[in-house]
Amino acid sequence: MMKKKISRVFEASFRHAQLLTCLFSLFFTFNVMAKQELTFGVVPQQSAAKLAKQWQPLLDSWGRLAGVDIKFATARDIPTFEKRLAAGEYDMAYMNPYHFTLVNHTPGYTALARAKDKRITGILVARKDWDGDLKDLQNQIIAFPAPRAFGATIINQSELSQNGVDFDAKYVGSHDSVYLSVARGLYPAGGGVGRTFNSFNDETKKDLKIIYRTEAYTPHAFAVFNQVDTQTKDALRDAVVKLNQDPQAKQSFDMLKIKGLQMAKDSDWNDIVQLGISL
Repeated sequence: MMKKKISRVFEASFRHAQLLTCLFSLFFTFNVMAKQELTFGVVPQQSAAKLAKQWQPLLDSWGRLAGVDIKFATARDIPTFEKRLAAGEYDMAYMNPYHFTLVNHTPGYTALARAKDKRITGILVARKDWDGDLKDLQNQIIAFPAPRAFGATIINQSELSQNGVDFDAKYVGSHDSVYLSVARGLYPAGGGVGRTFNSFNDETKKDLKIIYRTEAYTPHAFAVFNQVDTQTKDALRDAVVKLNQDPQAKQSFDMLKIKGLQMAKDSDWNDIVQLGISL
């Protein structure tokens, strides 16, 4: 009789232990699956569909290496992106150099990375059959993406003025819209940057040519919002160099026309701060 009682107690204890093990396993699995989700905002230099295709492989790889989920986000135009950035709506973001100097301290974004071995240079494009030079743009309407687009607008406009060229600016919303409108003959010239021009539709790009290049500056910043916890920031930073050896991330690098990423610090953008840009 005593043996049967002991057996039943043992069986009950065993079942209880199995139940605890199962619950612990489910709890552990749930926590592994419920990764922290971060929103990555990309400045809308091109269409949302094109940007998502270019960026998603990189964000998937970065998230996997850092142990988080990174979700792609953008905005309908650059001014809307600027407002969201200034409000701290993005946990991470890819922003132009001037944007970074604006939000570095308020609301507070810290640099993680920048494109490897790259400087940003503004370009002016015109139709392929255009045979003028800068002085022929005097008093013309020139297309630009948005007032605060750094390479495409700010630096181009500054250097046009330095060359004594007076012009009217037409803001068309994105780099792709600049190239398309110039190709269609709506404007004699437009501002962009080499990366977006190189990745632009080949069928339309064949009708365009670069007629001017600006000085070169520190490129766009990959930055993280300061309210993201320190452990996550460190994991994101530690993953930067690993991304250069990741085949999936390389898909994005190829589409974005960059060699990879390199570590960055806030002071890398001092050359932009020293310009004293005020818009």
